[in-house]
Amino acid sequence: MRPLTERWPKPVLPIDGRPVIGRLLHDLAETRIDRATVVTGHLAGQVESLVGDGSAFGLAVSYARQPEPLGSADAVLRALQAGAGPPLVVTAADTVFPPGDVARFLIEGAGADGAIAGRREPPPSPPHRLPLGIVEGRVERVLDDDPENPIGGAPLWLVGSAVACFLDPLPGNPPYELSSAFQLAIDSGAEIRGVEIGATRDLTSALDLVRENFSYLGVT
Repeated sequence: MRPLTERWPKPVLPIDGRPVIGRLLHDLAETRIDRATVVTGHLAGQVESLVGDGSAFGLAVSYARQPEPLGSADAVLRALQAGAGPPLVVTAADTVFPPGDVARFLIEGAGADGAIAGRREPPPSPPHRLPLGIVEGRVERVLDDDPENPIGGAPLWLVGSAVACFLDPLPGNPPYELSSAFQLAIDSGAEIRGVEIGATRDLTSALDLVRENFSYLGVT
């Protein structure tokens, strides 16, 4: 997203003219989640100024700082160290989900050790979006190597205690990713559900920002 992200952090950038992080917080509030921990890093002050205490979005927000971009597992560990506790709903603040899909994801993932969302659109695009291996509703491979698999992982996770226990110490080498912790949990016998959701809208490149906010331009 550079050079845009040299001045603005990704979470405050808009889709349909609304900051992505605001939409995500509204989605969480609609599921009756009442507390959220926002992990901030680059240009953290802009995110904290926009979100405040979270009351404008219908929930209470606290913050944890990630001084370096050390990966999604590191971010979740910092949220846990700041007082959050499993089960946790985790999402990245550069993606907007179809209406109702966050709530449905939580319903379908309830009762399992964890859950990972999968999507067909945008499709898997290695090495950045790898397929998610789901068999009969359960995730077998978080990073699947089947090139014919049409379902890619989405940045929406349910982290239960059976996954959280693999976050301290952090798995693998930096950047530390949730995919590693989830695979360790699966290999140890944890039930991780794979929940297919609809097409997401993502801010991955500067062109995405134009496409998602100025659809009348017909950018392809």
